[in-house]
Amino acid sequence: MLDFMYVRLPEDIDKLERMGFFNAARSKINELLKRDLSSDMRKRLEYELERIERLRKDYNVPEEKAIELFKKEFPELTTDKFYEWMNKGYLDFIIIEGKKYFYNRFISNLLFVCKEEECLAKKEEMDKKPENVKRRDALRNHVIEILQSNQEGYVFPRKVKARIKITLKPGVIPEGEIVRCWLPFPRVGDQQTSVRLLACFPEKYTLAPENHPQRTIYFEQKVSKDKPTEFMVEFEYTVHAFYKQINPNEVKPYDEESEIYQKYTREQPPHIVFTRYLKNLAYEIIGDEENPYLKALKIYDWLTKNLTYTFVAEYCTYESISEFVARNLRGDCGFQALLFITLCRIVGIPSRWQSGWYANPTSKGPGPHDWAQFYIEPYGWLFSDLSFGRRWREIDPQLHKFYFGNIDNFRTVFNSEIMVQFHPPKKYLRSDPVDNQRGELEWEQGNIYYDKFEYKITYI
Repeated sequence: MLDFMYVRLPEDIDKLERMGFFNAARSKINELLKRDLSSDMRKRLEYELERIERLRKDYNVPEEKAIELFKKEFPELTTDKFYEWMNKGYLDFIIIEGKKYFYNRFISNLLFVCKEEECLAKKEEMDKKPENVKRRDALRNHVIEILQSNQEGYVFPRKVKARIKITLKPGVIPEGEIVRCWLPFPRVGDQQTSVRLLACFPEKYTLAPENHPQRTIYFEQKVSKDKPTEFMVEFEYTVHAFYKQINPNEVKPYDEESEIYQKYTREQPPHIVFTRYLKNLAYEIIGDEENPYLKALKIYDWLTKNLTYTFVAEYCTYESISEFVARNLRGDCGFQALLFITLCRIVGIPSRWQSGWYANPTSKGPGPHDWAQFYIEPYGWLFSDLSFGRRWREIDPQLHKFYFGNIDNFRTVFNSEIMVQFHPPKKYLRSDPVDNQRGELEWEQGNIYYDKFEYKITYI
């Protein structure tokens, strides 16, 4: 899906973008596209035109507005503090045509990366809010109940009903045109069973096979001026927690000719790549360890100790996610999962993606979340939630340990792989070519990006 991303941008275009001269970069790209180029270079440059526009949508807060948001969050601090923290790298921004534009979630990321007194006090204040304490306690109690139950395997079934609705913004697509929609739909397998479609709109649909790696329900609808263009699906499923006590002495070597080993130890450019730096990092982490389970544990421990959770721009704007996380030591749940998968595969541990929604029963509703799985003989597929493991490492070592190998039942699973074509296939490049948790739209003339529609996900 993004196999052309291995092509490095021409040096002058890369330099123009790093300096913030996006208009000049676009002009240079358009000049090059008039020439006789290789097919991969042409695809890469055409994608770069789109990537620039998508990047600007995430870095859309001008400097004056950023200062205003900063003072609203920290009314006792001066503008001098804003610039001090900016110069220390705490405030995420880029230069566009000579002006600073800040990432639209730069305040949240500030609280993740800044360890100064004012930030720590604000973070502590947020952590002590009753709703946050309630969510942490609910998850901790759930995990402790699993640990104390003496049950193993897929345990504690939980039946869930959920809904996702997409509404196209008015005037985006001309009246009479057909909009195609792919909404995420629960997979059957692993920790999820008994999936049922309860209701949908429009009534005519195509449902992907139950084990499709990125399962969707597909609709088409004609745009009308008399009513909003909406797509909705309600579904029900049963999700299980998973718990397994692993004895490292019982771990067996892999059959390296097996389908699982061959498929899940390979590269998947551009985001699962075995660069020299990543290979060196992987083998430095595991040292002389030879047991696959203990190798994976060393990788989990290193990542949960050294990575910082931060929000990121849309995945489609990054050239290589695993390389980005390894170099910058930060990223969101999916970024951390992709680095774990990459490092595991480098050292010969089959690993794969899993994603969907997470919703603590005490919260208002679910939100997108990503994690990883790794394969150990003779135990099969185990789980690794890096962002949860990192968070609980600082709070409760018992839960930090749990999220290596095990998983809670507060999940909805849609995807088991990255960068997979939908069923039926999407014609144009997706808004998120990596994953699918919010749905995708397109029409005859192209993709319909996230800023052109609104989505709402709820547990019923």
